[in-house]
Amino acid sequence: MSARVKVLIVSENRLLRDTLARIVEQEQDLTVVGAARLCREAFDQISSTRPDVLLLNPPALAMPDLNDVPRIRRRAPQLKVVAFGMEESEEAFLAAVRAGVVGYVLKDAYSADVVTAVRLAAQGEAVCPPRLCLCLFAYFAKQPRGMPKLRLRTNLPLTRREQELVPMIAQGLTNKEIAAQLNLSAQTVKNHVHRILQKAGSNRLAVQAQCRVPELTL
Repeated sequence: MSARVKVLIVSENRLLRDTLARIVEQEQDLTVVGAARLCREAFDQISSTRPDVLLLNPPALAMPDLNDVPRIRRRAPQLKVVAFGMEESEEAFLAAVRAGVVGYVLKDAYSADVVTAVRLAAQGEAVCPPRLCLCLFAYFAKQPRGMPKLRLRTNLPLTRREQELVPMIAQGLTNKEIAAQLNLSAQTVKNHVHRILQKAGSNRLAVQAQCRVPELTL
């Protein structure tokens, strides 16, 4: 028997979390390894339980939890994020895709639809309503032709350490996250980043834009 798909549920609504957990646990190929109220409260559980799928119900209109999805995916690249209870809104859908969500389940979907989305995401497939999928195709079709090109300013007089930091800045890592990866103090990283930005004559976001190869710019 193959290993069960490990699911972590994030929702502010405790009743929804508990109900969905019971539904998921009834499936022989799925298991719930944790639950949390918000994404930022789930970081430790993600590290300890290593779920395959994060089932996310973002809070209402602003959907602040979506802002944490890129950070989660940097820490756990193998984790698939499925958002459920969502509005049938092109703007909300594109924001979710931009954040790194691979499943988008509407608020009027059945519980079986959520379970199916979890299974498909775990298998490496994307899930969304057909109308919104069409919107994604239409958006991409409007973009300039050709693959995105790597844009690096190679004429900057960067030290070897500064060159090492540039791709990490491009990934959107914070100074603290860079420090942890390189076994440096946060202040040392801050000093390096400050010098890089001085030499580039730009800010951190601009350096990210110049150095990153986007998969899809939305």
